Amino acid sequence: MTTTELAKKRPEFRNINALTDLPSYRLPAAGWVSILHRVSGVLMFVLLPFIIWMFDTSVSSEISFARFRFAFANGAVGIVAKLVALALLWAFLHHFIAGLRHLWMDVSHKAVSKSVGATTAKTTLVLSLLLTVVLGLKLFGVY
Repeated sequence: MTTTELAKKRPEFRNINALTDLPSYRLPAAGWVSILHRVSGVLMFVLLPFIIWMFDTSVSSEISFARFRFAFANGAVGIVAKLVALALLWAFLHHFIAGLRHLWMDVSHKAVSKSVGATTAKTTLVLSLLLTVVLGLKLFGVY
C-alpha cells in the first residue's frame, strides 16, 4: 500500500458546530452523568445560603422552627420552597451516587471498561431519580 492509500482510509475529524451538530448529537449515559455531576455540585454550592437558612431556622428555637414550618406549608411560597428543596435533594443524591461511582472506578480496574461504565452510568441516573421521586413524594406529603 502506498502512503496515499493509507491516508485515504483514516477517519476524518472535524470541529463540532454548536448550532447544527449539537441538537442531533447523542451523548452517552456516562457523559450525562459527568455533566450532571458538575451541575449538581454547582447547584449545591449556589443553594448553600438556603441550606444554611433551613438548618439555622429549624434548630434555633421553637419559634423559629414554627416559622420554618410555616414557610414550607403555606401557599406559593411553600411550593417554591419545596421545589427548591427537591432540587437540592436531587443535587445531593446525584452528586453522592456519581461520586461513589467515580471512587469505585478509581479503585477497581474492572470498572473502566466501556460496558461497565455505561451500566454504572445508567444505574446512577436511575437511582438518583428514583430516590429523588421517593423523597419528593414524602416532601410533598403524599405518604
